[in-house]
Amino acid sequence: MPETKSNSPGPKRRVRSWEKRLQRGSHGGIQLLLVQSVEHLGKQGDVVEVKRGYAVNYLIPQGLAALVTDHHRRMVDKHKARLLEIQAARLAGLRALADTLSRQSVTIEANANEEGHLYGSVGAVEIANALKRNNVTITHDQVRLQGPLKELGLYTVKVHLGQEIEAELKVWVVPSMAEERPAESK
Repeated sequence: MPETKSNSPGPKRRVRSWEKRLQRGSHGGIQLLLVQSVEHLGKQGDVVEVKRGYAVNYLIPQGLAALVTDHHRRMVDKHKARLLEIQAARLAGLRALADTLSRQSVTIEANANEEGHLYGSVGAVEIANALKRNNVTITHDQVRLQGPLKELGLYTVKVHLGQEIEAELKVWVVPSMAEERPAESK
């Protein structure tokens, strides 16, 4: 007996109410408003066109995108304005920190020989720790050295605070005050 094919499409998929309102773009994809910036897709507030599966299965459930409506546009614009205020306050704080750093100097003690050459070297970690003792918190990644400091002396070190804000810090490398051993008596 020959096999017959059924013309039924299979089990019906449940369609969510918002899926009926998805707007089609000029290329046949779905138009969405990005609530958050998505790498390789767009920035927050952009209207993008993506394939239906990407929209329905990832962007919308993850809260990364929303339907393109006037209400959603206003909400994203308000959020962007708030983020810009926060960014401006952060930049003002970074500029104040840069000003504080440029007026400071730190002293780091290190073991050195008679000619002033260090037995080890002073690096970004030691500079960040010295600043921490002065109640200035930065990470060692923010300290930009041309190379490790290997001699005693005064150095000007750049500190990258972020968003093209840099400060110059004076670093004194001085010999450590090691206790001298008393001369042995004979």
